[in-house]
Amino acid sequence: MSEQLTIRHDRTGHQFETTVDGYRAYLAYVDLGKQTLDIYRTFVPDALRGRGVAAALTQHALDYAAREGFTVIPSCSYVERYMERQAGERDDA
Repeated sequence: MSEQLTIRHDRTGHQFETTVDGYRAYLAYVDLGKQTLDIYRTFVPDALRGRGVAAALTQHALDYAAREGFTVIPSCSYVERYMERQAGERDDA
């Protein structure tokens, strides 16, 4: 994504969110306790798809989890594939 996104962490609503061109995209999670986050949904409106918004939200959430010492359960299929790709890239390096 060439544009810089402003991603906000709504701790009360358990979401990471951004607004681009008037469209809201988000990643939702549940704090399961015991330092575990279950990321269960990403939503990007059709108008924003293919621009890297879901990847930016996912990376932001994963960075937060790592910084805070959380284990992540990727219940969302997009997040699961993203994490697999990242692990694959690390293995190739």
